[in-house]
Amino acid sequence: MDSSFETLIKSDKPLLVDFYATWCGPCQMLGPILKEVKDTFKERVSIIKIDVDKNQEIAAHYRVKGVPTMMLFQNGIQLWRQSGVLSKIEIVEIIMEKSSWPELPGQEKTI
Repeated sequence: MDSSFETLIKSDKPLLVDFYATWCGPCQMLGPILKEVKDTFKERVSIIKIDVDKNQEIAAHYRVKGVPTMMLFQNGIQLWRQSGVLSKIEIVEIIMEKSSWPELPGQEKTI
């Protein structure tokens, strides 16, 4: 499997992976939603897109059967997985719930 992908998922920063295909209509709908999610979290979350047709080994390793499929990784652990299109609010809530970086920029907890 691609060693750069392995390096990315081992980061302590949450990584949202979008497995997609260029021919997939719902995948195209998800693109702008993920941009909004990225704008919400800024640098606190990484988001990458994996074209399943060009990266069949990675898609097969993670048993991606349908697109779009999103997975959330942190510290090398898959925290969440779901196929289909979700709203920005749903994705933001999932990242906040599942990862160990729950605060949005500007909403950090004060001590």
